[in-house]
Amino acid sequence: MDKKTIIYKVVCTVAVVALAVLLLCGVFNGKDSMYHLKNRGDLGPLTRKDINYVSVAAPKGTGMYGNTTAADWSSVFPEITASMLANKDNDQVDDYLEQDPYLKELYEGYGFAKDYGSARGHDWTLVDIGKTARINENSLANCMTCKTPDFAKLVQTEGVGVYKRPFQEVYQQISANGEAVSCYTCHGDDAGAEGALNITHTYVLKALGDNAANGTISPSVLSCGQCHIEYYFTPADKETMMPYSGVDTMTPEAILAYYDNMVMPDGTVGFYDWIQPGTGTPMLKAQHPEMETFLYGKHAKEGLSCADCHMAIEMTEEGTVYYNHTLVSPLDSDTILSTCATCHGSTNMVQLVHGIQNRVTAEETKVGNNLVVLKDAIISGIQTGKLVEGSEKLDQVRQLHRQAQWYFDFCYVENSEGAHNSELSIHCLEVSQQKIDEALALIQSQEPEE
Repeated sequence: MDKKTIIYKVVCTVAVVALAVLLLCGVFNGKDSMYHLKNRGDLGPLTRKDINYVSVAAPKGTGMYGNTTAADWSSVFPEITASMLANKDNDQVDDYLEQDPYLKELYEGYGFAKDYGSARGHDWTLVDIGKTARINENSLANCMTCKTPDFAKLVQTEGVGVYKRPFQEVYQQISANGEAVSCYTCHGDDAGAEGALNITHTYVLKALGDNAANGTISPSVLSCGQCHIEYYFTPADKETMMPYSGVDTMTPEAILAYYDNMVMPDGTVGFYDWIQPGTGTPMLKAQHPEMETFLYGKHAKEGLSCADCHMAIEMTEEGTVYYNHTLVSPLDSDTILSTCATCHGSTNMVQLVHGIQNRVTAEETKVGNNLVVLKDAIISGIQTGKLVEGSEKLDQVRQLHRQAQWYFDFCYVENSEGAHNSELSIHCLEVSQQKIDEALALIQSQEPEE
């Protein structure tokens, strides 16, 4: 038998064995989802293109205000609704005030000094807003904006006046039978329309206008960005609102300028969330600017969306490919991590991301404690007469203080700890430290004023 014949028979034998393995593993008949997810070889991991979206009429909505619920969709999308309800398993809460004690000093006089913990799974949003110590007898219903789709539907139905209603009144109305974050939040009633994403919060459309509909921001990003953003409550109507009109005005600098130049109902200029006791500084409290941070990062420029990193694409035993709606850190999902190799190759992504997060966290700790030093220096300056109420110097120090804490907070409250955009996170902390240094130098150089 010549050499070519031997090679030919070996190749054929290998091919037959490989084909048998593929059939057993289900590449051709859709069996064994784990094979598809982890061992597709040159085919790569499952992608959006593997999903065969279906078009079905929406079931009759049984939500409190006629909106469709997860239960309504469960017979149409059993795997998706089951995975979404599994978010309840994400029930751990880390106490940030215990973890970073300096926060109590920074947020003194504001609700976050009483209660500030990490967010847990979306299934807990309605429960947690009812339990937080930040809610008091003066709280308004706008605190429920992103906690339940029933509130979004209520605003759509009754208008912005809902935002000013007492919190407890609306909470008691909704909490008994309402849903936490659910299908309606991101899809409206169109979850069956080939996975259509809809904006269900009216303030997004008001703030972004045409930018909400013309694709300037990917719908797959904006659906999450309805809530994972920086926002404020309008002084007059207490309506939830975004402080920008498009991507070009989403930087921390542009947002700060937006607040600084806002004309208040009484004619004064400058929005603030609270006056910090002792320093008298009119402070801003950043929320969770994940979308803004992400959109200025490298991954957004590559066309990635929130789902690409937080929702694994999986396959049922019958061969149905779908987005798993259990939201996770990509570091906790081998399925999602496998997609990173497309650009990152053999890089150890867990090690890389943890390195970024550790660096950002260390800088946050340093800058956060330095903000406490600045706060104490301002209080001391006022008490000793070095800083006089009504003086230009004190106004300048307070402005620097406000800016320093804004940039720090923009980084601290963004939940990725630098993973979404490490350059912006470090930039914010560097600017914050610069403002701290400027304010301390101004205090130290000032002579007692008459």
